[in-house]
Amino acid sequence: MLIQPPPIPWPHNNVGQRLRAQRRNFYSGFNSFNLPENAFTLLSSLPVAELKFAQPDRRNLLAPVLLAFLILGIVLALLLRFTPHRTADLTVTHTAVYPVHTVFKSDSIVVGSQHFEDDLYVLTTLRIDDRLNLPLFLKDFTATLTTAEGEEITTSAVEQRDLANVYTTFPDLKSLATEPLLRDTMISPGQSAQGMVLLHFPVTQAVWDHRRSAVLNVDLYHQGQQQVLIGRGSETFPNVTKVPPTPSSSPSN
Repeated sequence: MLIQPPPIPWPHNNVGQRLRAQRRNFYSGFNSFNLPENAFTLLSSLPVAELKFAQPDRRNLLAPVLLAFLILGIVLALLLRFTPHRTADLTVTHTAVYPVHTVFKSDSIVVGSQHFEDDLYVLTTLRIDDRLNLPLFLKDFTATLTTAEGEEITTSAVEQRDLANVYTTFPDLKSLATEPLLRDTMISPGQSAQGMVLLHFPVTQAVWDHRRSAVLNVDLYHQGQQQVLIGRGSETFPNVTKVPPTPSSSPSN
């Protein structure tokens, strides 16, 4: 029969016992540590520094705002100084009227069978001064005659291609004409253009003389319509010889 020796304790068991003993001694030291009764009162009475977080400095916005308003005012002043208040200056320097009384006589023996027609040609010399910093382009010329009764008659200026036919029909009219102011004329900035505008109204000279007003309209391609009054002070009345009616049906003065 085999006899077994008694078990020998492992070293690590002794180490564990020693560690447990040290731990008990460590915690038991806290039980013997007694704080004074007024310890917490003393701690609460100590001054505590107030926590302050650094904040960025606030910028004063008054100066930038005033500077912006100052710059805006300077810009507006420059615009008002260098931008013209009107597009162009229109001036009627001279006006001549040429009345035409045309009688159409037929071979009929019936009393009152003659027919007649009254026309009035107005030759207006117009001057246009460009007040913009841009060129002006003339598009069209029209005129509105307001009679003494309030009737408005609007007409368009005679085209350049029709001037020769008008002068051939009425030779005396050509002697009153000057260099025409043509459509599509360009006026450079700061410059002017002047010329004749020939208008035709189907009225007598008496209707023209007793008119309420006569307005010349100048249409520009990019700046709209400009108006000028044809005043009575600019008019001259030529001595036109009246030709008696003839048996033919062609018109005569």
